[in-house]
Amino acid sequence: MGYKERTVDAVMPDTIFMQENPMELNEVVVSSLSRKALHILAYVREYSTMSTYTDTVFLFREKTVDVMIPEQAKTKYAGWRTPRVLFSKSYYRFTNEMGLDSVSDACTHHFSWADWVGISPDAALPQTIAESRVGSDTISGKYGITEKWLRNGDKVRLDVNILNDTTSRKWVPNLSTFFRHDLDYETFKLQINYENVTGTSVSPQDVSGYSFNIESNGRGRAMFMFNKVDQPIYVTTYAEVYILDREFITIADARKWERRDVDFSNIGIIEAGAAPPLQEAVVRLIERVNEVDRDGVRLTVAPDQRLAGMRVARSFGSEMLTRLKNMFGISYIRGKRKQEKKWKEFRRSRSKDFDIIRLPADSVPGDIKIVP
Repeated sequence: MGYKERTVDAVMPDTIFMQENPMELNEVVVSSLSRKALHILAYVREYSTMSTYTDTVFLFREKTVDVMIPEQAKTKYAGWRTPRVLFSKSYYRFTNEMGLDSVSDACTHHFSWADWVGISPDAALPQTIAESRVGSDTISGKYGITEKWLRNGDKVRLDVNILNDTTSRKWVPNLSTFFRHDLDYETFKLQINYENVTGTSVSPQDVSGYSFNIESNGRGRAMFMFNKVDQPIYVTTYAEVYILDREFITIADARKWERRDVDFSNIGIIEAGAAPPLQEAVVRLIERVNEVDRDGVRLTVAPDQRLAGMRVARSFGSEMLTRLKNMFGISYIRGKRKQEKKWKEFRRSRSKDFDIIRLPADSVPGDIKIVP
């Protein structure tokens, strides 16, 4: 099989060369009626910067995330397309206007865009790409080229400029609401890589990875508390997402993943083999953060006695008396009486601040005067 027929007789040499005869079979789609959800694990690298006139915060973060995409036509289960963080490590660098900096693994301000760009929906290939194994196509929008398609065999790359047409927002549905807020996007580009593309469309199960670059003036969502109201915030985020694994599972198993009923103990940072080496500056930032003496920092902070309380030495007899009072409600009754007494004293002290003069009974309403 796989070669054209050839007759061999006694006068033929010892070595026989055969001519290949490839056979092209019709496309076959194998599906399961029970496995209706696509679960995808991915590795994410993000580089985000938030800048003001005086301060700069740089963030490098690694994450292991997952998404759950059901077959909407066959089930009511919603799943999630926004990457859910299973495990992450963050490295921050804070710099002020004087050039002084500090590092940390935590920050109370959330400014990254990486959590909002998820797996893109199904899409039909342009006709020129669908009919050819090798080729390219360009789609123009209102303000310029919005989509660039490039195909080489079963691999397809798509470059999208989200800002060149409102229809391009379909590639980032989770960010559609941000376009209505007072945000000025200066750059919003998305690149998606597909593999094993055999039909006339692409879907989430064909995605091998994607990256995006976002630059904005303003970040929204409580970021106005970071600095002065009249001081703008400039945010940039570049992220790379590498697909680690994909699997079709049942809806019951999908709900277990959603409720975190599966074993997450072995899930950490799973670095993708296709990810390039980190830059030297990022490696140094990671080393600085790992060198921070966290225990020493906590020990240098004096506890607030008002919150921590003070240690009171009690004898065995006083301890037993306190427990008996609590058992029979004596402490509660005494506390209630003390509260009522304090309230009466407060009302009495307030009433002394005013002299009330009451007029005769035949006076009309409004004749009562309060003289401080």
